[in-house]
Amino acid sequence: MTTHRVVSREEWLEARRQLLAREKELTRLRDRVSAERRALPWVRIDKPYVFDGPDGPQTLADLFEGRSQLIVQHFMFGPEWREGCVGCSFQADHVDGVLWHIVHRDVTFVAVSRAPWPRIEAFRKRMGWRFKWVSSFGSDFNYDFNVSFTPEDAGRGKVFYNFDWRDWQSDELPGTSVFCKDEAGSVYHTYSAYGRGDELLVGTYNYLDLTPRGREENGPAGDLTDWVKHHDRYDGQQTCQCG
Repeated sequence: MTTHRVVSREEWLEARRQLLAREKELTRLRDRVSAERRALPWVRIDKPYVFDGPDGPQTLADLFEGRSQLIVQHFMFGPEWREGCVGCSFQADHVDGVLWHIVHRDVTFVAVSRAPWPRIEAFRKRMGWRFKWVSSFGSDFNYDFNVSFTPEDAGRGKVFYNFDWRDWQSDELPGTSVFCKDEAGSVYHTYSAYGRGDELLVGTYNYLDLTPRGREENGPAGDLTDWVKHHDRYDGQQTCQCG
């Protein structure tokens, strides 16, 4: 049974116009914030990070694959984990469809995790994804971008995440980082987002936010962990194999 008011078409139209004004306000604000994001200063990357993947050892500059812009998903998948994080997998489910388009806008996408590449590749094939995914195992990349944490960090109980000091939660946390490479081959860090900062990349949320019942994340965690599963597990029992 609905708990919403049921009104005439005329009353609905008036309410919808009021909401439209707010939606336009949000769109204009989002455009301004996006412009401010593009105007952020850059940090030059001088550390020689090396990644392992389908093309063998590659540097951060190699990951651009001839383009000038690179988006990295910091995918939670620790060296001892048997499969990737459910939430990161949820976000990754939205990637393959955009690859056709972003490569024609001079943008490359790659996922990066600390798990060894053979384990990453096995999980990627299981999930049916096409995007490139490499291992940063043995490098400082995840630590320098504040998405992986050491036993010493855990012992202190505080980690630097989402641009502030926070209580330790896990050895691995999610995020998205963006890089640019100039004509001389120098690489720059231009942007990172953590926590809910990269929700705009999750198309499922955008669809659910249009519906009367919304996301319905009303369980004990109050977030996607209340309902999201690896997409090959929705017809079976969900089990946690992350730790």
